[in-house]
Amino acid sequence: MLAQIQLELPMSHDRMTLARSLLGLLDLTSLGEDDSPARIEALCARAASPQGKVAAVCVYPEHVTTARRSLAGSGIQVASVVNFPDGGEDPGRIERETRRAIAAGAGEIDMVLAWRALQRGDTASARAGVDACRAACGSGIVLKLILETGELRAPDLIRAGAELGLDAGVDFLKTSTGKVPINATLDAAAILLDAIAARGGSCGFKAAGGVRSVDEAAAYVALAERRLGTDWVTPAHFRIGASALLDAIWSELEG
Repeated sequence: MLAQIQLELPMSHDRMTLARSLLGLLDLTSLGEDDSPARIEALCARAASPQGKVAAVCVYPEHVTTARRSLAGSGIQVASVVNFPDGGEDPGRIERETRRAIAAGAGEIDMVLAWRALQRGDTASARAGVDACRAACGSGIVLKLILETGELRAPDLIRAGAELGLDAGVDFLKTSTGKVPINATLDAAAILLDAIAARGGSCGFKAAGGVRSVDEAAAYVALAERRLGTDWVTPAHFRIGASALLDAIWSELEG
């Protein structure tokens, strides 16, 4: 197990300012097996409010069209998942799913790394899926690579996954699917952020899975600020994937 990292909350923000900044960093997410068009429409209705709007809404590929229609004109991105949640090793599947999601209107793709291949030392198979997705995305679609850090567990494997993604030119390194027992952790995030910083900070970072409170989210902001600076923590480089976090943010903003 990785050691727990204890952090103070960002000192540059009061609670209201912090909550408002977190809202703009949020990928509002619904990845339930029983999601319906009505549920996705309701999710999208919550994505923008007088207090501000989220960065993106992330849904399964079959709901991209509904989300795109619901968010038309809002400026909020539609993200979708591929190779999800299992992290399979078929580059052909990954390419097909990516092209279909983009054709439906997704502007961002969250792809699960073939992390089991990485665990057994087959870096080539893990990299092949990422390359297939990157090629399908082209230069105009944001690609977030989900490393499933809670399953990789070992720091050297998490670091290897981060380096693989950076070498492949992904736009974000993302911790987790939210579908495994251990999802986002500060210790795993530190490894990813250190790898990003060592490459100049052009790649972004996304924490996903289990981030439910403003204080929990703020700890990830503090971690990123310490490694990459306060100016780096913007939606272009930093996201939090969650749904329950929105209620906590609104509670802060509404007093």
